[in-house]
Amino acid sequence: MAAAVDSTKLLLEPILKSLRRTEEVLAIIGLLYVGHKTVSFSWSLVKGVRNHFWSRLWNKQFLEKYGKWAVVTGGTDGIGKAYARELAKNGMNLILVARNQQKLEQVAQEIGTEFAVETVTVLANFCGDEKIYPHICNALQEKDIGVLVNNVGTQTSLPAPLVEVSDDDIWRLIKVNSASMPLMTKLVLPGMLERKRGAVINIGSIAALMPFPLYATYSGTKAFVDSFSLALAEEVRGSGVTVQTVHPGVVATNMSSFPGIGPIKRSLTVPTASEFAISAINTLGYTDHTTGYWPHGIQIWIASFFPPWYNLRTLKKLFMRIRDVSQSASAASKSKNV
Repeated sequence: MAAAVDSTKLLLEPILKSLRRTEEVLAIIGLLYVGHKTVSFSWSLVKGVRNHFWSRLWNKQFLEKYGKWAVVTGGTDGIGKAYARELAKNGMNLILVARNQQKLEQVAQEIGTEFAVETVTVLANFCGDEKIYPHICNALQEKDIGVLVNNVGTQTSLPAPLVEVSDDDIWRLIKVNSASMPLMTKLVLPGMLERKRGAVINIGSIAALMPFPLYATYSGTKAFVDSFSLALAEEVRGSGVTVQTVHPGVVATNMSSFPGIGPIKRSLTVPTASEFAISAINTLGYTDHTTGYWPHGIQIWIASFFPPWYNLRTLKKLFMRIRDVSQSASAASKSKNV
């Protein structure tokens, strides 16, 4: 009996040693993982404080170094108009590019009078063909363009599967959200590189980082913004020109309004366009890639803890619910008016 026990011990001893070594290796891996996550979280926290809070204290005269004029596409509404106001508040003259002449004149007069800056308006419909760009270029001649805000953007009025989106809407999204960005940038970048100063601010969307089902084409155009901006930023690194990518979450503008539901109301996570622009513009010079607004950064950070499939399915359910509620509300409104 004793011999059998000793024999079993001899057989188990190598296995036990191997298990102990495995346990030690797993413990080391666990410590390294926890350490990595701790350092990553701490670094993200430091960057967040620096980009969104410290920048507000020490970024007061930063626009002066870029140049005298700023170009803002889609500058008559929402985030574009809010950016234009912040730039003018900092003493920059404005070239506003949009498709509605009446709004252009109204916003230009309003901002020019309030902040005592020069304003120029350029009528251009980014849904059109490439002929609009020489027209825009003519308006930029002999201007010291210091900042370009590629803000113009569009989306479908309601969430919809790709098979229900018209070809016209797909082309509109691609032309406005994607094609406009490199074409507008190419108009001002040579001058910036020659002067060795300037900033190109490309407005994307949180959908570039966390794709939106039922907004597949929109998400794709914003992913283009992210890739284009990151690549361009590396191309011009060391030239004195800054390329910043800004990916907002939901902002209380006309674009976040749904038929039958109305606009999304302001909250801690849904800033007004003015609140967003004030926050985002202060990050210029501190970070080249940002959500622009700290609660939106936290939303992306929280989403990173979940697998992509979970985020996609959660967003799909949300947008399907919005679609159903909006269609029901619109139908009810129509029946009342009959």
